[in-house]
Amino acid sequence: MSIIVNLDVMLATRKMSLTELSEKVGITMSNLSILKQGKAKAIRFSTLEVICEVLECQPGDILEYRQY
Repeated sequence: MSIIVNLDVMLATRKMSLTELSEKVGITMSNLSILKQGKAKAIRFSTLEVICEVLECQPGDILEYRQY
């Protein structure tokens, strides 16, 4: 079981850099990088909500469940 973070895909689709997302969301580059790399242990709904708002997407566009 694994949760895959597709933040890099959404950033590419929206033609937005991680730096730009960081500025718009108000989250540090390091925290977004940890999330993007799939190394985060958790994400707050409020954080996910702001990211989705800025990227104009749904949570399922960023997070994906894969069963191996």
